[in-house]
Amino acid sequence: MTAVRAIGSRAAFWCAALLIMGCQTMTVQQVGDTPVINAQAEIPEEQLLDVGIHVFDGGEISDEGRVKKGLSEEIRATESRYASIRLRETVQRSGHWGAVRVLPTDTHAVDVLVKGTIRESDGESLALEVRAADASGRQWFTAVYEKAVSVDAYRDPDRQEVFQDIYNRIANDLYQEKNALSPEQLREIRRIARLRFANTLAPQAFDGYLAVTEDGQYRIQRLPAEGEPMMERVMKIREREHLLIDVVNGYYDNLYADLEEPYFGWRKARSEEAEALREIKQKATNRYLLGAALIVGAIAVEALGGSSNTDSLRDAMVLGGAYSVKRGADLSSQQEIHKDAIRELGESFAAETAPLVVNVEGQTVELTGSAEQQFQQWRDLLGEIYATETGAPLIPSDTPAALRAP
Repeated sequence: MTAVRAIGSRAAFWCAALLIMGCQTMTVQQVGDTPVINAQAEIPEEQLLDVGIHVFDGGEISDEGRVKKGLSEEIRATESRYASIRLRETVQRSGHWGAVRVLPTDTHAVDVLVKGTIRESDGESLALEVRAADASGRQWFTAVYEKAVSVDAYRDPDRQEVFQDIYNRIANDLYQEKNALSPEQLREIRRIARLRFANTLAPQAFDGYLAVTEDGQYRIQRLPAEGEPMMERVMKIREREHLLIDVVNGYYDNLYADLEEPYFGWRKARSEEAEALREIKQKATNRYLLGAALIVGAIAVEALGGSSNTDSLRDAMVLGGAYSVKRGADLSSQQEIHKDAIRELGESFAAETAPLVVNVEGQTVELTGSAEQQFQQWRDLLGEIYATETGAPLIPSDTPAALRAP
């Protein structure tokens, strides 16, 4: 999946950009009708990998996107959560995985980490850049998934997610990468994920269990003894982090439920306004061209000279040309109505969050701020719990990775 497939002008753009940046080769896929590849048999538990889908980056919005498409950072922030949750649901339903969760921030508590960036989203087209890697440091793929739809897609009475094929393709690519690994490789990924989490939480106790190669791959140097008390404590903390992430995912589920209808409505209305704007632009252009052609024709008739009959024809052409130009100007003025409508639709589309009240270790703790901020507060609290239980020094969860052991 590391070969570049130049598909259309956009594919050429991404390839050129990657060559300039000298980054990892990226696949660009124009996505068509794509069903999900579902598991056909029960998968042994030791081969089930947990997947974490980091909340997507909203990407950058161009000036054209702001002015002409009515887009904003607030809309992208909502879309980034929507896309992450939609992908989680799709991957989970495929049946190839263990737990699939949306992550507010990075964590070593998962076996496979998926990150994404919204490159384009305006209701009529969607482009997602997706990167996937497992806990061993193995890079699975980096790809851009693109799809464009017409406004008719929103008029389907079934009201399906119009870009579901993109999420299906990503889920299928994840499965193909996992399917290429042996059962032993899958088990090793699970072991490395546990050791990386343990090393992050207690680097003094788990130093030397993992080694990092020059290309960033993690290798197991040794394993803790069966029933090792420190490891058991760490795994309990890991279970608490999973529960924490599940609580945050409950928040995302509520957000998704509240968001699905207005988000669908905004995209549908914006697409309809954009289509109407294009039609008016085309009509105005046609009127301008017709008017110009008639006036040029009248000038040609005048230059050739003629009788009173040609004079009448010339005058009619001038009048007709003037009327067509005026009609084109009238149509152009109507464009502002649709432009204003698109801007107003964007401004009215917003979603708000509320504090979560959760129970930790028998204490009721109120967490405030966004889901991402609440998750950070949770992780700090779990670190305090571990330090209290083990007597280990507390390392803040936001300590840079460079200051920690591998």
